[in-house]
Amino acid sequence: MSIRGTAKARRGVAAVAVTVGLAVCVTGCGGGGGGGDDEKPRTSSSASRGGGSDPSAQEGKSQEPLAELRGPDGLNLQITSAERDPGGFVTVNAQLKNDGSQDAVLSSQLTGNETEIMRNGQSFGGATLVDSRSRKRYYVLRDTDGRPLTTTGVQTVRAGDTVPIFMQFPSPPADAAEVTFQLPTFSTATIQISG
Repeated sequence: MSIRGTAKARRGVAAVAVTVGLAVCVTGCGGGGGGGDDEKPRTSSSASRGGGSDPSAQEGKSQEPLAELRGPDGLNLQITSAERDPGGFVTVNAQLKNDGSQDAVLSSQLTGNETEIMRNGQSFGGATLVDSRSRKRYYVLRDTDGRPLTTTGVQTVRAGDTVPIFMQFPSPPADAAEVTFQLPTFSTATIQISG
């Protein structure tokens, strides 16, 4: 086969691969299934979210928080959910409120002190879950590039504003439903893991 023939064959294979990929994407994003508004929101455990975007697991939730942690400068962290994922993750969703009268600049201590996480900018990578029964501490997960699987890029919270955040951790054993949530500069709290 000539070089020109090989190049045509490769282009044909690439075109088929792109077509199949688009078909899978359209099928996956089609949203069918006949579910109504009562379906539970789903969370993604494979990609890092950034820029302070709204975590999808919080949409439509108006329940009492699992815990409230007081922080510096009028900051208040309300943990709204801690859900165990079948893939071996726990996603903690929260609302960071500024109850103070001035804008609050977030401490770099929230990012933690691990070099790999610090390289990726301001985050909530310093958060941990502690399972006191098994005496284990669980740190925020990282993706393959070392970025923490947590909300990133939140530098300040204006007075009176609320910012939704999330953090993902390895899942403690199934019988560990109660863990202690810790975030540098904030008080600690015991939370219940659902799922």
